[in-house]
Amino acid sequence: MTDATTPLQLEPEFSTDERRGLYKAIHQRRDVRGQFKPDPLPDDMLRRVLDAAHHAPSVGFMQPWNFILVRNPEIKRRIHAAFLEANTEAAEMFTPERAAQYRQFKLEGILEAPLNICVTCDRERTGPVVVGRTHQRMMDLYSSVCAVQNLWLAARAEGLGVGWVSIYRQERLKEILGIPAAIIPIAYLCIGFVEFFFAQPELETAGWLPRLALDDLIFNDQWGKQ
Repeated sequence: MTDATTPLQLEPEFSTDERRGLYKAIHQRRDVRGQFKPDPLPDDMLRRVLDAAHHAPSVGFMQPWNFILVRNPEIKRRIHAAFLEANTEAAEMFTPERAAQYRQFKLEGILEAPLNICVTCDRERTGPVVVGRTHQRMMDLYSSVCAVQNLWLAARAEGLGVGWVSIYRQERLKEILGIPAAIIPIAYLCIGFVEFFFAQPELETAGWLPRLALDDLIFNDQWGKQ
């Protein structure tokens, strides 16, 4: 017999197939830029993906995220124009050789994806003092990033591609989407069904950077101790 104050117990184990499915989603997640189909997302599928994001861990259980669903073609065009402006600036930050390669990359699917989602963080949602954020003020931002990761993995499990667009001036994005001054945009995502998923991340395949060896990234007890 339990009452409302008795915590429910979850099953501690996942089946072999469940574990395989989780790791498959993790290892086959890709940042999708150019393979989007125009087909709209079914409402129930979109709801599942957003619900997965909403069940991300959050400091002090403050759940600081909101999700702006962008389907309007004119708003997409304005976001795309903001990207193009910032992308031109970004190319000039690299060496000439790197800049030439950079300009060949397709780094967004804003217009092609049937749905764009802006994930935001409301840093004032539960007041100025938050359990777990008293000494690490940025924890609410990190919590919102966890929501992005949940959304991305759930989308991959549903057969959807997601691309994270980060090349824009934040003030321009806030202006276009009418985001209040106190709200922080965390991620601008392009999402939809895709023609295919690449076997490896595109920047890895292009030789921009290699996959680092896990063993080189693990320290024991103190920084630098292998």
